[in-house]
Amino acid sequence: MKKIGIIPARYNSRRLPGKPLAEINGRPMIYYVYQNAIKSNVFNKIAVATDDRRIIDAVENFGGEAIMTSHEHQSGTDRLAQASRIMGLKKDDIVVNIQGDEPLMNPNHLKLLTDQFNQSNIEMATLASPLEDIKIAHDPSCVKVVMDNDGFALYFSRSLIPFYRDSDFKGCLLHVGVYAYTALFLETFTKFPTGRLESYEKLEQLRAIENGRKIKVIIVDKAEQGVDTIEDLERVRHILKRV
Repeated sequence: MKKIGIIPARYNSRRLPGKPLAEINGRPMIYYVYQNAIKSNVFNKIAVATDDRRIIDAVENFGGEAIMTSHEHQSGTDRLAQASRIMGLKKDDIVVNIQGDEPLMNPNHLKLLTDQFNQSNIEMATLASPLEDIKIAHDPSCVKVVMDNDGFALYFSRSLIPFYRDSDFKGCLLHVGVYAYTALFLETFTKFPTGRLESYEKLEQLRAIENGRKIKVIIVDKAEQGVDTIEDLERVRHILKRV
């Protein structure tokens, strides 16, 4: 069983075009994501999966590996699945979808995620962290998750879940959008039709739950949010300038 880190990186972004190449202290954003994957010390191979030659050139310029994938993919998961096929992965290999817009990702979190697959019944896993900010709690761009007693996701929502009738939101969990799959399940997942709940919430991971599959959730300490806006980018520039 090999562990493969793949970073889907689409050039066109509605809010921040060319986001993977956004400059952060003289380096493209994708560089920091790639380096954090290396620092996790868990992957047999790391690659960027993209649809744009400019991103491939940038990755190869800092010594990384990149794979050209289709322009037609509707999601990062579809791009991940194509890259996995190009790489010829075996069905029990572990594939981690590392978001290309999270340059502050904690490398230790990637190790915790891949460690879950030492259990034979895990086919998909993700991360969550305690929700501590009231603004995030009610921000629909920040996804929340609830779990069962065995640590598997019951539901993901853009709404605040669960609803605390008699107290505040301090028991809620913020979903951290990093996923790991067996290569077999990744291929299966992309063949499921778009789910009803998925279409309401615009959350792709609900497709697995709607089809009766389980997603293991690992709770980690505070996780940094990704880059969606120019304000996020400036914040990350400031943080990494101090490193």
